[in-house]
Amino acid sequence: MAEEQVANPEAKNEPDDQALDRRNARAALGLFAVYLVFYAAFMALNIIDPAMMATQVAGGVNLAIVYGFGLIIAALVLALAYMAICRRNAGRGGAR
Repeated sequence: MAEEQVANPEAKNEPDDQALDRRNARAALGLFAVYLVFYAAFMALNIIDPAMMATQVAGGVNLAIVYGFGLIIAALVLALAYMAICRRNAGRGGAR
């Protein structure tokens, strides 16, 4: 028995959808670049001056731990920013 393929009219990638996808992809790459800079700085500090990363910063916690948690929080904040950007872009006439 052959499976039937049902055409989904909403699955078409129309020009408006392509423009929306491009805007969202550009935003994603920009936010990724921001995170990459933070992460590269973290790695560079670990390589160049590991003693500095071992410095106690707050409550007996070293800079590496604080910076690491900062990276996790930054990733969450950037994900929320991306979600907001995508919603704003969709509201600009590129809604699907």
